[in-house]
Amino acid sequence: MPTSHSHRGFTGDDPMVLRPVFNRSGEATELPRYELPESMMLPETAYQIVHDEAMLDGNARLNLATFVSTYMDDEAKALYAQTVDKNMIDKDEYPATAAIEDRCWRMLANLWHNPDVERAVGTSTIGSSEACMLGGLALKRHWQTRRRAAGASTQTPNLVLSTAVQVCWEKFCNYFEVEPRWVPVSRDHLVLDGHDLADYVDENTIGVVAIMGQTYTGLYEPVRAIAAALDDIHQKTGLDVKIHVDGASGAMVAPFCQPDLEWDFRVERVVSINTSGHKYGLVYPGVGWIVWRDSAALPESMVFHASYLGGDMPTLALNFSRPGAQVLLQYYQFLRLGREGYRAVQQESLTVAQHLSAQIARMGPFELLSRGDTIPVFAWRLVDGPRNWTLYDLQDRLRMKGWQVPAYPMADDLADMVIQRIVVRAGLSRDLAEILLRDIRTEVDFLESLTAPMPRAADGSHFHH
Repeated sequence: MPTSHSHRGFTGDDPMVLRPVFNRSGEATELPRYELPESMMLPETAYQIVHDEAMLDGNARLNLATFVSTYMDDEAKALYAQTVDKNMIDKDEYPATAAIEDRCWRMLANLWHNPDVERAVGTSTIGSSEACMLGGLALKRHWQTRRRAAGASTQTPNLVLSTAVQVCWEKFCNYFEVEPRWVPVSRDHLVLDGHDLADYVDENTIGVVAIMGQTYTGLYEPVRAIAAALDDIHQKTGLDVKIHVDGASGAMVAPFCQPDLEWDFRVERVVSINTSGHKYGLVYPGVGWIVWRDSAALPESMVFHASYLGGDMPTLALNFSRPGAQVLLQYYQFLRLGREGYRAVQQESLTVAQHLSAQIARMGPFELLSRGDTIPVFAWRLVDGPRNWTLYDLQDRLRMKGWQVPAYPMADDLADMVIQRIVVRAGLSRDLAEILLRDIRTEVDFLESLTAPMPRAADGSHFHH
């Protein structure tokens, strides 16, 4: 293996060796790729190597696939740099950060119309996935307690959810041994809407998941309608099934832009709600939040008690050490924006999303599945007809111009339908949106002019695969 300061000439394409080229005296020209180098290097050199490799990533601001925040104020960036060394779990060493965490989730409980914020319970998490795990686990523990009290088996819990949920719910069911009762999406029911819900609920159902802002299309699942279906089931069978709302995106949009929509703790069956601070909470990754209606909704077995702040402080999480900086950034955004600011930022994203969706719908070959009037996310499909290209080809053409606009198949029962989706976030200005539309029009015109299909790989798939 060459030493870190070898100056031998280029000997071929060895995948085991890094060959950065710099012009300061004594700098490394060869480095092992999968082993620690033997000696030290200048910090500027290490920085440059990492910086240069990271340049090969896509531009985060032009990534219209991700829901995760890619823009914050300069003051937020400064705060991030100043607090990046705080460990969120270490509440005795960082009591001010712990108090701010408590303040943040109570603010969310209030935003989500919790009837008694003093009796609510909540926590920050590393993201919505951890928050969903905690919400699902609370439902399972409550079900187990009820079953044991009735002298019944606790062997076969199930959870009712749409086939279009985010993959974290598949992980929950797998990791915590819960049978998923998948309610299929269809052209008539693109979301879980309470239709035929009685076919999926039984005495082993720990709860129902309702999504505020479906990953595939951005559509809201009607929490009030799902609750009404569960009320009917309760009346007919005695089964009292609760709802966890996965508000990863919508729980930070609906309160500001659709305030009359009843999806939160105003719906009696909702016992817990999660959101992603790093999505429409407008914070860099990763931070999530979960709030339970009251202490009765959170099994005591999930809570660990500590007296860090001079009193009893319940703590709960799956992760242990994680950054405290993002919690402080969330508080910064709450203070910086307030209700008025969040409403303005989210409404601007909604306006841009609806402008984009309307223009894309007018292009001819597309049919919208959603319009960006729930969360600022919308999706479309290619209308049926003879043509020599697919949405995967449009994805590839736009990628060549820097835009990441994903194409993918819908959930299981609609897997034959390929759709394309745009996520509008703070930072996608109207000016950038116009440039995006210009590029989409250019590439659609090019693809429509093709007289033969786009090139395919030897196995018959498009090269993008």
